[in-house]
Amino acid sequence: MQVISKNVSDGIQSASWIRRMFEAGIELKQKYGADQVCDFTLGNPDLPPVPDVARTLQKLAGEVQQPFSLGYMPNAGLPSTRQRLAEHLTCEQQVPLGAAHVVVTCGAAGGLNVLFRTVLEDGDEVLCPSPYFVEYGFYAGNYGGKLVPVSSRLPDFSLDLDAIESAITARTRVVLVDSPNNPTGAVYNRSELTGLAAVLARAGARFGKPIYLVSDEPYRCLVYDGTEVPPILPLHRFSVVVGSFSKSLSLAGERIGYIAVNPAMPQGDELLAGLILCNRILGYVNAPVIGQRLVEAALGVTVDAGIYRKRRDAMASLLRDAGIEFALPKGAFYFFPRVPGRVDDLEFCRLLLEERILAVPGRGFGLPGYFRLTYCMDEAVIRRAAQGFKNAATRAAR
Repeated sequence: MQVISKNVSDGIQSASWIRRMFEAGIELKQKYGADQVCDFTLGNPDLPPVPDVARTLQKLAGEVQQPFSLGYMPNAGLPSTRQRLAEHLTCEQQVPLGAAHVVVTCGAAGGLNVLFRTVLEDGDEVLCPSPYFVEYGFYAGNYGGKLVPVSSRLPDFSLDLDAIESAITARTRVVLVDSPNNPTGAVYNRSELTGLAAVLARAGARFGKPIYLVSDEPYRCLVYDGTEVPPILPLHRFSVVVGSFSKSLSLAGERIGYIAVNPAMPQGDELLAGLILCNRILGYVNAPVIGQRLVEAALGVTVDAGIYRKRRDAMASLLRDAGIEFALPKGAFYFFPRVPGRVDDLEFCRLLLEERILAVPGRGFGLPGYFRLTYCMDEAVIRRAAQGFKNAATRAAR
């Protein structure tokens, strides 16, 4: 008896390797104790929210008795939050944005789903560099779209512009980039993104339709060593930025994000009207009101990226000592090292599991032969895993 749709059933069978390993970690922790397991699977930011959040919550606690203080609002978000976001993004994206160009969403994931529902027809293609965040395929598939991964250049995971241009077809509707990147920590430089914009302009002219350049930017604030995250909106008329405050303010559970539409986009008003409609009809209705008020008060403040940088350096030292090859992340809080020795990514993650270390196989991100590690945890956990990585790498080489 079939009780769920085939699409969902298939999705369960190919469910995220991140969650599978996370659940395996729960079992290990129950068996050996949490302090005996090194879990590098889930990108759940462990830093506390910035102090502005606590102060704003205290203030809001005194206001909740007012009528409609937690009531409905315009589907695009609180007008004051949209205005503050527009001012913030004007500086960040280096183009003049007004409140009308911004829609507040239920996280970046909600923003991408709203955008795809607005622009995709059945059979349309969403191109993205590979490896990629695994949920992208589900987000596109929710609305009849098809994710088309395009291999990045190795070993640094930079954009392969020739490969992207070759992959574009008459059904390509969106090219989606994620910088700083999950799972690799790569940050695309200005030259790469300018070249990508030129590719999309040529392809749009060839096929007689716009191809959206969409930048997924939840990790924008987490960059290291003076790395620049170039703004997307000045590069391509049909550009859209999707972001969130899960990492910058450590508000992952509050589910607050946004969509910002290039003010120079032809028929941009029509796109924005579609986004607002879809924000409602997908059942989001509006983003959480408390989260919007928190973001409004804390914009311009971020968690201390220096803490993550120290953890990155500790993880890099651990991997070098184990003889494991990697590209040093420029941002986010992930490593995507190459599997050592003669085993595949599934076998190596199994070897790590025997050392009570949890990692995610690279095939979960579209690139077998690699594995993903997060470093959003105390440095002591990273240091504790050092011998286990050496043991697993030694066994993989036999």
